[in-house]
Amino acid sequence: MNTHLLALQLMACQGCLGAFDTLYHHELTEALPGRASARLELSIHAVRALIYSAMFIGLSYWRFNGLWAVLLLVVFAVEIVLTLWDFVVEDRTRLLPATERVTHTVLAMNGGAFIALLALNAGEALAQPTALAWESHGALSAFLFLCGVGVGLSGLRDALAARALARQAAQERAPALRFGERECAVLVTGATGFIGQKLVRALLADGHRVTLLTRQPRAAAWMFDARVECIADMAALPPARRIDVVVNLAGARILGWRWSEARRAALRASRIGTTRKVVAWIAAAHHKPALMLSASAIGYYGIQAQGDNTVLTERDGPQAMFMSDLCREWEEAAGAAAAYGVRVACMRFGLVLGTQGALPMMLLPVKLGMGGPLGGGRQWLSWIHVDDLIAGMSHLWSGDEGGALNFTAPEVLSQADFNKVAAKVLKRPYWLPTPGWPMRLALGEQADLLLEGQRVVPARLQAGGFVFRHPTLAGALANLS
Repeated sequence: MNTHLLALQLMACQGCLGAFDTLYHHELTEALPGRASARLELSIHAVRALIYSAMFIGLSYWRFNGLWAVLLLVVFAVEIVLTLWDFVVEDRTRLLPATERVTHTVLAMNGGAFIALLALNAGEALAQPTALAWESHGALSAFLFLCGVGVGLSGLRDALAARALARQAAQERAPALRFGERECAVLVTGATGFIGQKLVRALLADGHRVTLLTRQPRAAAWMFDARVECIADMAALPPARRIDVVVNLAGARILGWRWSEARRAALRASRIGTTRKVVAWIAAAHHKPALMLSASAIGYYGIQAQGDNTVLTERDGPQAMFMSDLCREWEEAAGAAAAYGVRVACMRFGLVLGTQGALPMMLLPVKLGMGGPLGGGRQWLSWIHVDDLIAGMSHLWSGDEGGALNFTAPEVLSQADFNKVAAKVLKRPYWLPTPGWPMRLALGEQADLLLEGQRVVPARLQAGGFVFRHPTLAGALANLS
């Protein structure tokens, strides 16, 4: 048996498993590059990835003989130590989903097997003169070389993400937000999402007691270091429990599969259904909350055709389309709490910019030097920095505003201008137009979210005296890059 060839075949399997783990878990489901608590984990991943890159590229076409074999054994030892450290850090900072635990177990077993097989050949390699001996295995060598390039790029991505999170942490040492003058008991739905995580940490920093409604109580408790109470159903919250403020952020991700009837039903259930359950609890509660902040979106206004420069404020109404209907029904469900003396504010979010959410994927073409207008680029893009969004909630906490409020920055740009500013901030070229029809073909009506837009301004927030920390896109992106 050619143990060296078998080791290389196992390495190829390792490359496939690693790619799945990185793309599915680290990027999509766990979104580690935007998670503040994952900074150390990302740093370890970066070092491991660069080691694996050198290993894959080096072993793809060469045999390591003599002192090179010693170096390879040292690299193996370092990689094993880093893997064990990575396991410890992961267990301290997050609750891994079952699929990721299984994947990591298989990766560890497979990695141990190919390292053991390569180590078996170490004696023979040490006896050879020190050299990197050329040895090609055809398609297998080419695949391993490509794996090395891919894992190297992944390591670079993790290193840059860790650096960005370090900068973010330094910037967040500003004075904490104040949510009212006294300690409150706060119920938050959708707390494990991008916005919810920021809000809960801000509430805890200000000394409030927080209860989370979440489908995964254990994972949520882990995320916030067991400093919150987690419930899986409103029935678990006794009517006698005092809740002073409700922040309702629950809602399945709007961008994704096409809006089939089943998908539309799931989007409605996650928003309207959850909101109705919260309002039903309020109806039975012995002590009614004073305030309910409920999420909505500027999709309430429908879409504006390219070339329509009308400015939309809270006075404007919805359109007869799914996006508008979803937001309108969501706001109506939340508004029902007003019948019980609760001040209800519906926050119509624009595109929320942060290290998580849609922005990283939006900026990827720009970072790769392929930025340009999408689908003509004249569609309006209303956005808000996540810090301003959380500060806007703090602003409403002690005020008397109710009803609908637009949570968008004062500066509204076309999609083309948005990408131009991003390219300038990131020091990248702006040149490649992208047609909209492939997106329309793939996403159907959902493509309106990207190919059409709304020119929305925060009229009520500004009239109420709210001051934006990031009123311009250039400043917002500079803060996040």
